[in-house]
Amino acid sequence: MPLILGAQSAVSTGYAIDNSCRFDVGDTPGLSRSITSTDTTWTFSCWAKLGTISASRVLFGYGTGRGFYFKTTSGQMTFWNDPTETNSTNYYVDPSAWYHVVLKSVSGTGYTYINGVIVEGGMASFTTPALSSSTMYVGRFSGVLPFDGYMAEVFFTDGTAYNPSAFGEYDEDSPTIWKPKDCAGDLTFGTDGFYLDFEDSADLGNDVSGEGNDFTPANLAAVDQSQDSPTNNFATFNPLQNFYPGSTFSQGNNTIVTGSSPRYAPNAATIGLTSGKWYWETKCTVGGTDSWTQGVQSSFPTAEANALGDNANDYSYAAWGQTYTGGAGSSYGDAYTVDDIIGNYLDLDNNKMYWAKNGTVQNSGTGLSITAVASTLKGAYFPAVGDWSSAQTYTYHLNFGNGCFGNTAVTSAVADANGYGLFEYDPSAGTFDSSSKSFLAICTKNLGSDGG
Repeated sequence: MPLILGAQSAVSTGYAIDNSCRFDVGDTPGLSRSITSTDTTWTFSCWAKLGTISASRVLFGYGTGRGFYFKTTSGQMTFWNDPTETNSTNYYVDPSAWYHVVLKSVSGTGYTYINGVIVEGGMASFTTPALSSSTMYVGRFSGVLPFDGYMAEVFFTDGTAYNPSAFGEYDEDSPTIWKPKDCAGDLTFGTDGFYLDFEDSADLGNDVSGEGNDFTPANLAAVDQSQDSPTNNFATFNPLQNFYPGSTFSQGNNTIVTGSSPRYAPNAATIGLTSGKWYWETKCTVGGTDSWTQGVQSSFPTAEANALGDNANDYSYAAWGQTYTGGAGSSYGDAYTVDDIIGNYLDLDNNKMYWAKNGTVQNSGTGLSITAVASTLKGAYFPAVGDWSSAQTYTYHLNFGNGCFGNTAVTSAVADANGYGLFEYDPSAGTFDSSSKSFLAICTKNLGSDGG
């Protein structure tokens, strides 16, 4: 089943959010603008999906020494008013879910909400200094501590304090899942209010509130516009499943540097698949030997040397042209190397897996037979990558449909048959066991309509 299901996950609604903005801490990104307001009543609202869990992730800041963020490693919500730190007692560390965060200030008293519910601890009620005639930040704090992950639907209302129900809702179809709603036309933005929807990739700081309060982007580019959103949640790789692999994650958890010797163990994606036909792409850009492995796992590694394909019902396509499962290799297709783009095709309706090298389906289109999901250890298959080397680390870039490998955009930008994702190659091109098949991006809109 998909790991993203639960009370902290957004699902498809009648209101669609098409884009988010990807922030990578290594790029030191952020948005800023000068403000003139000194109000003590205001509201900040955004949807956020977390990236790495080893750095403080600032959502919003203003003036000098005032910021609102997810705290380093602990995942607490924190408001910093130099030198005072106010923390929640709740912890937010799920990298697969979209969180809706609201911070409202009512005459200098702040209240924080996650997914429509007030945050417990000090963040339930605390002092919020007045806005100052200086600088306001989104995705960073006084020029430092940049956010890491994705942000969408960023609102600020100057002079009006709104409850979370102004921005999101539960409904009778999904009474436990907090959803975004179309609210821009119902808000009073005030002097320094704004609404960032990230729909213009050439101007990610564009304010569409009608107030003209545009932000200046720093270290953000068109490639940072993403289709991953609160109403269409895409797979990424999971930094919480990393004890044995010891990898590092970046670029919205879609770039992985594998762990140093002797860590062979693979990393897995956030979404497990149980039915349907699915596609994703990988590109390895660093590594001096042919020891890459990629495919799916239905178990999890139990040791550092537990490579992808060592366990039964885990399947990998290795860089030297063999497939591996249960520790045994079989000839499959061409070898691949640095900068080759590998297409991964998972057909759970027919229990087959295929791989393509630079758009050419390997093994003359004959798939590798895999075990039916119901007979696997975890009852689902997870996209996975790893390495088979005791001497090097490797850099993988995953494209689950966000249209890039790291900071390099795909050149073709081909969507799947349902119109989702941006891939280098057409997910349904080629023949698969002498048949045409339609493979889809791993995202919640496809999961809802085509299995998963």
